[in-house]
Amino acid sequence: MTNQTQTSGATDFLTLTAPPRGFHENPFPVYSRLREDAPVFQQPDGSFILSRYADLDRIYRDTVTFISDKKAVFGPKFGIGTPLYEHHTNSLVFNDPPLHSRVRSVMVGAMNPKALAAMEPGLIALVDTLLDQMAGTVQVDLIQTFAGAIPINVIGNLLGIPRDQRGPLRDWSLSILGALEPTLTPGQLEIGHQAVRDFKTFLHLIIEDRRNNPANPETDVLTRLILNPDNKLTQTELYQNCIFILNAGHETTTNLIGNALALIDQQPDKRAQLLNNPNLIVAAVEEFLRLESPNQFGNRLTTKDITMHGVTISAGSDLHLCIGAANRDPRQFHDPDEMQLDRRPNKHLSFAGGPHTCVGLTLARMEGRVAVGRFLQRYPNFKLTSGASRGGRLRFRGFSHLPAVLN
Repeated sequence: MTNQTQTSGATDFLTLTAPPRGFHENPFPVYSRLREDAPVFQQPDGSFILSRYADLDRIYRDTVTFISDKKAVFGPKFGIGTPLYEHHTNSLVFNDPPLHSRVRSVMVGAMNPKALAAMEPGLIALVDTLLDQMAGTVQVDLIQTFAGAIPINVIGNLLGIPRDQRGPLRDWSLSILGALEPTLTPGQLEIGHQAVRDFKTFLHLIIEDRRNNPANPETDVLTRLILNPDNKLTQTELYQNCIFILNAGHETTTNLIGNALALIDQQPDKRAQLLNNPNLIVAAVEEFLRLESPNQFGNRLTTKDITMHGVTISAGSDLHLCIGAANRDPRQFHDPDEMQLDRRPNKHLSFAGGPHTCVGLTLARMEGRVAVGRFLQRYPNFKLTSGASRGGRLRFRGFSHLPAVLN
Protein backbone atom coordinates (compact mmCIF):
# COMPACT_ATOMS: atom_id res chain seq x y z
CA MET A 1 0.00 0.00 0.00
CA THR A 2 1.25 3.48 -0.86
CA ASN A 3 0.16 6.00 1.72
CA GLN A 4 1.18 9.51 0.75
CA THR A 5 -0.70 11.12 3.61
CA GLN A 6 0.85 9.34 6.59
CA THR A 7 3.82 11.16 8.07
CA SER A 8 6.62 9.41 9.90
CA GLY A 9 5.01 10.32 13.18
CA ALA A 10 1.57 9.24 12.15
CA THR A 11 1.90 5.56 12.88
CA ASP A 12 0.88 6.01 16.50
CA PHE A 13 -2.03 8.39 15.86
CA LEU A 14 -4.82 6.03 16.78
CA THR A 15 -5.03 2.27 16.96
CA LEU A 16 -8.66 1.52 17.74
CA THR A 17 -7.78 -1.61 19.70
CA ALA A 18 -5.29 0.31 21.88
CA PRO A 19 -6.13 4.03 22.00
CA PRO A 20 -3.61 6.39 23.63
CA ARG A 21 -3.89 7.39 27.26
CA GLY A 22 -6.50 10.08 27.82
CA PHE A 23 -8.21 9.43 24.49
CA HIS A 24 -11.64 8.68 25.96
CA GLU A 25 -11.59 11.93 27.91
CA ASN A 26 -10.43 14.08 24.99
CA PRO A 27 -10.04 12.46 21.57
CA PHE A 28 -10.08 15.69 19.60
CA PRO A 29 -6.32 16.43 19.41
CA VAL A 30 -5.83 12.93 18.01
CA TYR A 31 -8.67 13.47 15.56
CA SER A 32 -7.10 16.74 14.42
CA ARG A 33 -3.75 15.07 13.69
CA LEU A 34 -5.47 12.29 11.78
CA ARG A 35 -7.60 14.71 9.77
CA GLU A 36 -4.71 16.95 8.79
CA ASP A 37 -1.83 14.48 8.36
CA ALA A 38 -3.39 11.06 7.71
CA PRO A 39 -7.02 11.39 6.56
CA VAL A 40 -6.95 7.75 5.45
CA PHE A 41 -5.18 5.83 8.20
CA GLN A 42 -4.67 2.08 8.10
CA GLN A 43 -5.14 -0.06 11.19
CA PRO A 44 -3.13 -3.20 12.05
CA ASP A 45 -6.04 -5.38 10.94
CA GLY A 46 -6.13 -3.78 7.47
CA SER A 47 -9.14 -1.55 8.09
CA PHE A 48 -8.98 2.23 7.68
CA ILE A 49 -9.99 5.30 9.67
CA LEU A 50 -11.34 8.19 7.56
CA SER A 51 -11.62 11.56 9.24
CA ARG A 52 -12.41 14.38 6.79
CA TYR A 53 -15.91 15.77 6.35
CA ALA A 54 -15.97 15.68 2.55
CA ASP A 55 -14.87 12.06 2.50
CA LEU A 56 -17.53 10.92 4.95
CA ASP A 57 -20.19 12.93 3.14
CA ARG A 58 -19.24 11.26 -0.14
CA ILE A 59 -19.23 7.79 1.40
CA TYR A 60 -22.65 8.21 3.01
CA ARG A 61 -24.12 9.19 -0.37
CA ASP A 62 -22.47 6.44 -2.44
CA THR A 63 -24.27 3.23 -1.47
CA VAL A 64 -22.83 1.27 -4.39
CA THR A 65 -19.12 1.63 -3.59
CA PHE A 66 -19.64 1.72 0.17
CA ILE A 67 -22.11 -0.70 1.74
CA SER A 68 -23.48 -1.11 5.26
CA ASP A 69 -23.79 -4.90 5.35
CA LYS A 70 -21.34 -6.11 8.02
CA LYS A 71 -21.77 -9.89 7.88
CA ALA A 72 -18.17 -10.33 6.72
CA VAL A 73 -16.93 -8.38 9.76
CA PHE A 74 -19.40 -9.60 12.38
CA GLY A 75 -18.92 -13.29 11.56
CA PRO A 76 -15.35 -13.40 12.92
CA LYS A 77 -16.15 -10.90 15.67
CA PHE A 78 -19.25 -12.53 17.17
CA GLY A 79 -19.39 -16.00 15.64
CA ILE A 80 -21.87 -16.85 12.90
CA GLY A 81 -25.25 -17.81 14.31
CA THR A 82 -24.64 -16.31 17.76
CA PRO A 83 -27.18 -13.93 19.34
CA LEU A 84 -25.06 -10.82 18.73
CA TYR A 85 -24.41 -11.85 15.13
CA GLU A 86 -28.13 -12.39 14.54
CA HIS A 87 -28.98 -9.02 16.06
CA HIS A 88 -26.42 -6.79 14.38
CA THR A 89 -26.73 -8.41 10.94
CA ASN A 90 -30.51 -7.93 10.97
CA SER A 91 -30.75 -4.44 12.44
CA LEU A 92 -31.48 -1.46 10.24
CA VAL A 93 -28.12 0.28 10.56
CA PHE A 94 -26.01 -2.63 9.30
CA ASN A 95 -28.15 -3.49 6.31
CA ASP A 96 -28.65 -2.43 2.73
CA PRO A 97 -31.76 -2.74 0.57
CA PRO A 98 -34.05 -4.59 0.43
CA LEU A 99 -34.19 -5.16 4.22
CA HIS A 100 -33.06 -1.61 5.00
CA SER A 101 -35.71 -0.14 2.70
CA ARG A 102 -38.52 -2.29 4.09
CA VAL A 103 -37.81 -1.60 7.75
CA ARG A 104 -36.98 2.07 7.26
CA SER A 105 -40.21 2.79 5.39
CA VAL A 106 -42.22 1.36 8.28
CA MET A 107 -40.33 3.40 10.89
CA VAL A 108 -40.49 6.64 8.89
CA GLY A 109 -44.22 6.21 8.47
CA ALA A 110 -44.73 5.69 12.18
CA MET A 111 -42.58 8.70 13.13
CA ASN A 112 -44.50 11.14 10.97
CA PRO A 113 -44.82 14.81 12.02
CA LYS A 114 -48.33 14.30 13.40
CA ALA A 115 -47.24 11.37 15.57
CA LEU A 116 -44.18 13.24 16.88
CA ALA A 117 -46.20 16.34 17.66
CA ALA A 118 -48.57 14.17 19.65
CA MET A 119 -45.61 12.82 21.64
CA GLU A 120 -44.28 16.21 22.76
CA PRO A 121 -46.76 16.89 25.60
CA GLY A 122 -45.94 13.50 27.12
CA LEU A 123 -42.21 14.21 26.76
CA ILE A 124 -42.61 17.57 28.51
CA ALA A 125 -44.55 15.92 31.33
CA LEU A 126 -41.86 13.23 31.70
CA VAL A 127 -39.03 15.80 31.82
CA ASP A 128 -40.90 17.98 34.32
CA THR A 129 -41.56 14.96 36.54
CA LEU A 130 -37.86 14.07 36.55
CA LEU A 131 -36.97 17.69 37.34
CA ASP A 132 -39.47 17.69 40.22
CA GLN A 133 -37.99 14.49 41.62
CA MET A 134 -34.54 16.09 41.75
CA ALA A 135 -35.74 19.11 43.72
CA GLY A 136 -34.26 19.39 47.18
CA THR A 137 -31.47 16.88 46.63
CA VAL A 138 -27.93 17.88 47.52
CA GLN A 139 -26.29 16.12 44.59
CA VAL A 140 -27.62 14.16 41.62
CA ASP A 141 -26.15 12.04 38.87
CA LEU A 142 -27.47 13.69 35.72
CA ILE A 143 -27.10 10.50 33.71
CA GLN A 144 -28.77 8.09 36.10
CA THR A 145 -31.56 10.37 37.28
CA PHE A 146 -32.22 12.44 34.16
CA ALA A 147 -30.51 11.88 30.79
CA GLY A 148 -30.74 8.09 30.85
CA ALA A 149 -34.34 8.03 32.03
CA ILE A 150 -35.74 10.10 29.16
CA PRO A 151 -35.07 7.99 26.04
CA ILE A 152 -35.93 4.71 27.80
CA ASN A 153 -39.40 6.05 28.52
CA VAL A 154 -39.83 7.78 25.15
CA ILE A 155 -38.88 4.68 23.16
CA GLY A 156 -40.81 2.51 25.61
CA ASN A 157 -43.89 4.58 24.80
CA LEU A 158 -43.14 4.39 21.08
CA LEU A 159 -43.13 0.58 21.24
CA GLY A 160 -45.90 0.40 23.83
CA ILE A 161 -43.79 -1.39 26.45
CA PRO A 162 -45.54 -1.35 29.84
CA ARG A 163 -43.88 1.11 32.23
CA ASP A 164 -43.42 -1.43 35.00
CA GLN A 165 -41.45 -3.70 32.66
CA ARG A 166 -38.81 -1.23 31.47
CA GLY A 167 -36.31 -1.80 34.29
CA PRO A 168 -33.80 -4.05 32.48
CA LEU A 169 -33.92 -2.30 29.09
CA ARG A 170 -31.05 0.13 29.70
CA ASP A 171 -28.59 -2.54 30.82
CA TRP A 172 -29.49 -4.77 27.87
CA SER A 173 -29.01 -1.84 25.51
CA LEU A 174 -25.59 -0.94 26.91
CA SER A 175 -24.44 -4.56 26.70
CA ILE A 176 -25.56 -5.05 23.10
CA LEU A 177 -24.15 -1.76 21.83
CA GLY A 178 -21.01 -2.25 23.87
CA ALA A 179 -20.28 -5.32 21.76
CA LEU A 180 -19.60 -2.98 18.81
CA GLU A 181 -16.41 -1.73 20.47
CA PRO A 182 -13.12 -2.69 18.74
CA THR A 183 -11.99 -5.02 21.53
CA LEU A 184 -14.04 -7.29 23.79
CA THR A 185 -13.19 -9.64 26.60
CA PRO A 186 -14.84 -13.08 26.55
CA GLY A 187 -16.93 -11.92 29.50
CA GLN A 188 -18.19 -8.82 27.67
CA LEU A 189 -19.00 -10.92 24.63
CA GLU A 190 -21.08 -13.35 26.66
CA ILE A 191 -22.90 -10.54 28.46
CA GLY A 192 -23.82 -9.14 25.04
CA HIS A 193 -25.06 -12.52 23.80
CA GLN A 194 -27.15 -12.99 26.93
CA ALA A 195 -28.63 -9.51 26.61
CA VAL A 196 -29.92 -10.38 23.13
CA ARG A 197 -31.40 -13.65 24.44
CA ASP A 198 -33.08 -11.90 27.35
CA PHE A 199 -34.38 -9.12 25.13
CA LYS A 200 -35.96 -11.61 22.70
CA THR A 201 -37.62 -13.47 25.56
CA PHE A 202 -38.90 -10.18 26.94
CA LEU A 203 -40.29 -9.09 23.57
CA HIS A 204 -42.06 -12.37 22.85
CA LEU A 205 -45.04 -11.78 25.12
CA ILE A 206 -45.29 -8.10 24.14
CA ILE A 207 -45.27 -8.87 20.42
CA GLU A 208 -47.80 -11.68 20.75
CA ASP A 209 -50.10 -9.46 22.79
CA ARG A 210 -49.86 -6.74 20.14
CA ARG A 211 -50.68 -9.22 17.39
CA ASN A 212 -53.87 -10.09 19.26
CA ASN A 213 -54.60 -6.54 20.42
CA PRO A 214 -53.17 -4.12 17.84
CA ALA A 215 -52.86 -0.45 18.68
CA ASN A 216 -53.16 2.50 16.30
CA PRO A 217 -50.58 1.86 13.55
CA GLU A 218 -50.35 5.60 12.89
CA THR A 219 -48.65 6.15 16.23
CA ASP A 220 -47.59 2.72 17.51
CA VAL A 221 -44.38 1.56 15.84
CA LEU A 222 -44.66 -2.02 17.02
CA THR A 223 -48.18 -2.44 15.62
CA ARG A 224 -46.99 -0.93 12.36
CA LEU A 225 -44.01 -3.30 12.19
CA ILE A 226 -46.26 -6.31 12.83
CA LEU A 227 -49.22 -5.48 10.63
CA ASN A 228 -47.82 -3.50 7.70
CA PRO A 229 -49.20 -5.41 4.70
CA ASP A 230 -46.68 -4.09 2.17
CA ASN A 231 -43.48 -4.77 4.09
CA LYS A 232 -43.90 -7.95 6.07
CA LEU A 233 -40.91 -8.74 8.26
CA THR A 234 -39.73 -12.20 9.22
CA GLN A 235 -39.88 -13.02 12.92
CA THR A 236 -36.12 -12.54 13.24
CA GLU A 237 -36.25 -9.17 11.46
CA LEU A 238 -39.14 -8.05 13.64
CA TYR A 239 -37.52 -9.00 16.95
CA GLN A 240 -34.09 -7.66 16.09
CA ASN A 241 -35.34 -4.33 14.79
CA CYS A 242 -37.45 -3.82 17.90
CA ILE A 243 -34.24 -4.26 19.87
CA PHE A 244 -32.46 -1.90 17.47
CA ILE A 245 -35.08 0.84 17.88
CA LEU A 246 -34.71 0.84 21.64
CA ASN A 247 -30.92 0.59 21.61
CA ALA A 248 -30.35 3.27 18.98
CA GLY A 249 -32.75 5.71 20.60
CA HIS A 250 -31.44 5.11 24.09
CA GLU A 251 -27.66 5.34 24.01
CA THR A 252 -27.33 8.23 21.59
CA THR A 253 -30.01 10.44 23.15
CA THR A 254 -28.66 9.84 26.66
CA ASN A 255 -25.26 10.95 25.35
CA LEU A 256 -26.72 14.00 23.62
CA ILE A 257 -28.35 15.27 26.81
CA GLY A 258 -25.39 14.49 29.07
CA ASN A 259 -22.82 15.96 26.68
CA ALA A 260 -24.91 19.12 26.26
CA LEU A 261 -25.15 19.72 30.01
CA ALA A 262 -21.40 19.20 30.36
CA LEU A 263 -20.68 21.67 27.56
CA ILE A 264 -22.98 24.26 29.14
CA ASP A 265 -21.27 23.83 32.50
CA GLN A 266 -17.86 24.42 30.93
CA GLN A 267 -18.77 27.77 29.34
CA PRO A 268 -20.64 30.23 31.60
CA ASP A 269 -21.06 32.75 28.78
CA LYS A 270 -22.92 30.20 26.67
CA ARG A 271 -25.09 29.30 29.65
CA ALA A 272 -26.02 32.97 30.04
CA GLN A 273 -26.72 33.20 26.32
CA LEU A 274 -29.18 30.30 26.50
CA LEU A 275 -30.84 31.64 29.64
CA ASN A 276 -31.32 35.06 28.06
CA ASN A 277 -32.63 33.58 24.82
CA PRO A 278 -34.39 30.24 25.47
CA ASN A 279 -35.47 29.98 21.82
CA LEU A 280 -31.81 29.51 20.94
CA ILE A 281 -32.04 25.94 22.22
CA VAL A 282 -33.10 24.64 18.77
CA ALA A 283 -29.86 25.76 17.11
CA ALA A 284 -27.86 24.96 20.26
CA VAL A 285 -28.84 21.29 20.11
CA GLU A 286 -27.29 21.10 16.64
CA GLU A 287 -24.08 22.59 17.98
CA PHE A 288 -23.99 20.16 20.92
CA LEU A 289 -24.41 17.33 18.40
CA ARG A 290 -21.60 18.67 16.24
CA LEU A 291 -19.09 19.28 19.01
CA GLU A 292 -19.71 16.06 20.95
CA SER A 293 -21.36 13.63 18.56
CA PRO A 294 -23.04 10.86 20.59
CA ASN A 295 -21.92 8.41 17.91
CA GLN A 296 -18.24 8.94 17.10
CA PHE A 297 -17.77 6.26 14.44
CA GLY A 298 -19.76 4.80 11.59
CA ASN A 299 -18.73 1.91 9.34
CA ARG A 300 -18.84 0.92 5.70
CA LEU A 301 -17.34 -1.82 3.53
CA THR A 302 -15.87 -1.16 0.10
CA THR A 303 -17.19 -3.11 -2.86
CA LYS A 304 -14.28 -2.31 -5.19
CA ASP A 305 -10.71 -1.03 -5.12
CA ILE A 306 -10.53 2.72 -4.63
CA THR A 307 -7.88 5.37 -4.00
CA MET A 308 -8.38 8.19 -1.53
CA HIS A 309 -5.73 10.79 -0.69
CA GLY A 310 -3.10 8.64 -2.36
CA VAL A 311 -4.05 5.56 -0.36
CA THR A 312 -5.13 2.40 -2.15
CA ILE A 313 -8.06 0.73 -0.40
CA SER A 314 -8.90 -2.78 -1.56
CA ALA A 315 -12.40 -4.13 -2.16
CA GLY A 316 -13.85 -5.63 1.00
CA SER A 317 -12.02 -3.23 3.31
CA ASP A 318 -13.68 -2.13 6.55
CA LEU A 319 -13.86 1.66 6.89
CA HIS A 320 -14.22 3.43 10.24
CA LEU A 321 -15.89 6.76 9.54
CA CYS A 322 -14.76 9.16 12.26
CA ILE A 323 -17.79 11.40 12.72
CA GLY A 324 -16.18 13.10 15.72
CA ALA A 325 -13.27 14.28 13.55
CA ALA A 326 -15.37 15.22 10.51
CA ASN A 327 -17.65 17.37 12.65
CA ARG A 328 -14.65 19.55 13.55
CA ASP A 329 -13.14 19.75 10.08
CA PRO A 330 -12.06 23.38 9.45
CA ARG A 331 -12.72 22.85 5.74
CA GLN A 332 -16.42 22.64 6.59
CA PHE A 333 -16.83 24.60 9.84
CA HIS A 334 -15.40 28.01 10.74
CA ASP A 335 -13.60 27.91 14.13
CA PRO A 336 -14.63 24.26 14.49
CA ASP A 337 -13.50 23.81 18.09
CA GLU A 338 -15.48 26.84 19.27
CA MET A 339 -19.05 26.41 20.54
CA GLN A 340 -21.29 28.77 18.57
CA LEU A 341 -24.85 28.23 19.74
CA ASP A 342 -26.31 30.04 16.74
CA ARG A 343 -23.97 28.45 14.17
CA ARG A 344 -25.40 28.48 10.65
CA PRO A 345 -25.08 26.57 8.50
CA ASN A 346 -24.41 23.55 10.68
CA LYS A 347 -24.54 20.48 8.44
CA HIS A 348 -22.92 18.11 10.92
CA LEU A 349 -22.80 14.36 10.36
CA SER A 350 -24.00 13.23 13.77
CA PHE A 351 -27.05 11.64 12.15
CA ALA A 352 -24.90 10.15 9.32
CA GLY A 353 -26.17 10.97 5.83
CA GLY A 354 -27.61 9.72 2.58
CA PRO A 355 -30.11 6.85 2.64
CA HIS A 356 -28.88 5.86 6.08
CA THR A 357 -29.60 9.22 7.72
CA CYS A 358 -30.85 8.43 11.22
CA VAL A 359 -34.55 7.64 11.02
CA GLY A 360 -35.10 9.02 14.53
CA LEU A 361 -33.31 12.35 14.10
CA THR A 362 -36.45 14.49 14.57
CA LEU A 363 -37.35 12.63 17.75
CA ALA A 364 -33.79 12.92 19.08
CA ARG A 365 -33.75 16.66 18.39
CA MET A 366 -37.06 17.06 20.19
CA GLU A 367 -35.80 15.12 23.20
CA GLY A 368 -32.62 17.21 23.33
CA ARG A 369 -34.49 20.49 22.96
CA VAL A 370 -37.08 19.72 25.63
CA ALA A 371 -34.71 18.03 28.10
CA VAL A 372 -31.83 20.50 27.99
CA GLY A 373 -33.99 23.59 27.61
CA ARG A 374 -36.32 22.79 30.50
CA PHE A 375 -33.48 21.58 32.72
CA LEU A 376 -31.61 24.85 32.29
CA GLN A 377 -34.68 26.96 32.95
CA ARG A 378 -35.45 24.97 36.10
CA TYR A 379 -31.88 24.72 37.44
CA PRO A 380 -29.98 27.63 35.84
CA ASN A 381 -27.17 27.53 38.40
CA PHE A 382 -26.41 23.81 38.30
CA LYS A 383 -22.75 22.92 38.66
CA LEU A 384 -20.92 19.71 37.85
CA THR A 385 -18.89 18.25 40.69
CA SER A 386 -16.02 15.79 40.82
CA GLY A 387 -16.62 12.20 39.79
CA ALA A 388 -17.73 12.64 36.17
CA SER A 389 -16.92 9.50 34.22
CA ARG A 390 -16.88 8.90 30.49
CA GLY A 391 -18.39 5.65 29.29
CA GLY A 392 -14.99 4.33 28.23
CA ARG A 393 -16.07 3.63 24.65
CA LEU A 394 -14.69 4.66 21.30
CA ARG A 395 -17.80 4.31 19.15
CA PHE A 396 -20.15 6.13 21.53
CA ARG A 397 -19.21 9.33 23.34
CA GLY A 398 -21.04 10.10 26.53
CA PHE A 399 -20.92 9.91 30.30
CA SER A 400 -21.71 6.96 32.50
CA HIS A 401 -21.82 9.30 35.52
CA LEU A 402 -22.22 13.08 35.65
CA PRO A 403 -22.55 14.28 39.28
CA ALA A 404 -23.90 17.76 39.84
CA VAL A 405 -25.32 20.09 42.46
CA LEU A 406 -28.42 21.94 41.40
CA ASN A 407 -28.22 25.03 43.65
